[in-house]
Amino acid sequence: MSESQQFFVSCPKGIEDLLVTELLSLGISDAMASSAGVSFEGQLADAYKVCLWSRLASRVLMPIKIFDVKTDDDLYKQIQTVKWSDHIDLNGTLAVSCHLSHSDLTNSHYAALKVKDAIVDQFMELFEQRPSVDRDNPDVRINLYIHRNSATLSIDLAGESLHKRGYRQFSVTAPMKENLAAAVLMRSGWPNESLTLVDLMCGSGTLLIEAGLMALEIAPGLNREKFGFEKLKGFKPEVWQSLVEKAEQQSINNLNTKSMVIRGYDESTSAVKAARQNIQAAGLEKYIQVEKRSLEDCAANDDLSPGLVIVNPPYGERLGDEKELAYLYAELGDCWKRYFGEWNAALFTGNIPLAKHVGLRSHKDNSLYNGAIKCKLFQYKLRPAKPEHLLQKEDEADTQARQMFENRLKKNFKHLSKWAKRSHIECYRVYDADLPEFSAAIDIYPDWVHVQEYEAPSSIDIRKARRRLENIISVIPDVLKIDNDHIALKTRRQQKGTKQYEKHSDQKHFQIVHENNLKFYVNLEDYLDTGLFLDHRLTREMVRDMSKNKNVLNLFAYTGAVSIYAAAGGAQSVTTVDMSNTYLDWAKRNFYLNELSGENYKFIKADCIKWLIEQKHSEEKFDLIFLDPPTFSNSKSMENAFDVQKDHVFLINSAMRLLNTNGQLLFSNNFRKFRLDKKALEQFHIEDISQKTIPEDFKRNQKIHHCFKITFK
Repeated sequence: MSESQQFFVSCPKGIEDLLVTELLSLGISDAMASSAGVSFEGQLADAYKVCLWSRLASRVLMPIKIFDVKTDDDLYKQIQTVKWSDHIDLNGTLAVSCHLSHSDLTNSHYAALKVKDAIVDQFMELFEQRPSVDRDNPDVRINLYIHRNSATLSIDLAGESLHKRGYRQFSVTAPMKENLAAAVLMRSGWPNESLTLVDLMCGSGTLLIEAGLMALEIAPGLNREKFGFEKLKGFKPEVWQSLVEKAEQQSINNLNTKSMVIRGYDESTSAVKAARQNIQAAGLEKYIQVEKRSLEDCAANDDLSPGLVIVNPPYGERLGDEKELAYLYAELGDCWKRYFGEWNAALFTGNIPLAKHVGLRSHKDNSLYNGAIKCKLFQYKLRPAKPEHLLQKEDEADTQARQMFENRLKKNFKHLSKWAKRSHIECYRVYDADLPEFSAAIDIYPDWVHVQEYEAPSSIDIRKARRRLENIISVIPDVLKIDNDHIALKTRRQQKGTKQYEKHSDQKHFQIVHENNLKFYVNLEDYLDTGLFLDHRLTREMVRDMSKNKNVLNLFAYTGAVSIYAAAGGAQSVTTVDMSNTYLDWAKRNFYLNELSGENYKFIKADCIKWLIEQKHSEEKFDLIFLDPPTFSNSKSMENAFDVQKDHVFLINSAMRLLNTNGQLLFSNNFRKFRLDKKALEQFHIEDISQKTIPEDFKRNQKIHHCFKITFK
């Protein structure tokens, strides 16, 4: 090995400039940034120093050969030109990693295998012995990078990635890598003048520990058990030992003389436990305090000088996460504004749109990468909290609004409960966004209340929406005489594709409800809809009255409630068509529940549009067809995307081909802006029966659905 040579220090994308500055501070004068790393020319001592001291580096690579390569044979021959016994001990172990970028070689695993074969074949030819392969813990890790057929072969001096400091004993879900945490802190201006930092969602403590190591100027590599260069031939132990001893002495001096305030909070008991154990392993328990606290309990203590308040909140991965996380980010902003006036704040997130819910304007933001996830670091200069009298005024306004909602719900319940009792109705809607600021639908079921919060427009402050929802939930038990744990809450947002069939939960809590002497299974918790469309109550009664001795077809049948009514009305046959196995099975259970069985009841799993097309020349005709399509769907189960406004003419024409001459088609949909194209359907007689089919409990919302009776002229 020559005394002076090229090295490449890799790092997460987006922090190359920080790494250049860091290397300059370590005495490396010619550092030059490139994509995802920095190159420099220096001696082995410089590379050792980077491994020990760099807070940002992932790996330190020492190139040993650069060459052109187009084929596997080229690669094998070039690797064999390196004298590997100068680098690897005969009894040692090795591992090879490979990355290809726009290369003629297309399989990185196979390329790595060719490198390994070339190395061990050389050893066998020269010594009739060979090093072993150890992918997890090798003595020497070899790195091959090929870009547009130019290959760089390097030895990884770090061995394991340098983000692994050696202090992490326990972890939490998706922890932040240590070098990314250091970059976030540096971008946020840490260490600051007051040496004060608070992490409101500390997880396993990575940001806290990195902040402590930085403020105390402790080398991040001191806790590591090994580095890749220690098993290399040509390793200079005396140089390395000198660097370590200086770093250890500096650590001891600073631990004894420096002071700082670093505090972490988390509402998870397991996270707090993990953080404390990691902090102890890093030797920083004297400097970092961690407590179990929720955001609302995270007031900055009066004895703390304003410093940096930082947080890396969840990004969200599962269905429904987005809504809850929006509330979390809003709560975070409220916490900052109320308790951290005059502080600097930093928010690091991989879900960039959620940051707007913090409700503050950042003065600076930086793009960073957490693996492949593009993230942003938002920085804020916080102002003093609102005076108490203004906060009290907001609370008073909120109380008044709550009282308005309570009065309206009482009024509705008093009227509709009497009507429902007279009409022998168990399930009905008692409130439907009557007050725009309390935007929810509230349905009563036996011993349960089903609440659907309508998703607020993006222009509405999510804090206000959250307070309104909390007020709704707090009022319901007293007014509607229901237990708190019998309130099923959902958010009703626009559903697309297969999401309209996805579960919100998996409670499998079905209950039986009664309607007009019929019984139905409903599920208030697992799906967006419960299994029984309450606004179609009168429409179902109409179908029952029209079905005597008729052949009935129910398209887009959902859980088959209309089919049950048709069968109960004396239909000669009932055909139920839906593309969902879940809903067809539900429909069959409803038939069984009502003791309806026999060959005259058919259940067909099919995309209704495709099924109608396939029936174009069918001789089977129906006397009554109920057609209630979704507003739109791009489900994988459907051949093409469906839009009821755009496609209703085709859909109605297709259904009418299956209708007997004297038959009737009931066409219904819930698209509030729907307009029937009467001109395109002028060959039929069309009667708008929407108002006749809207029940008493939905009369406050005249556009809850549209319904038309269509017959041949």
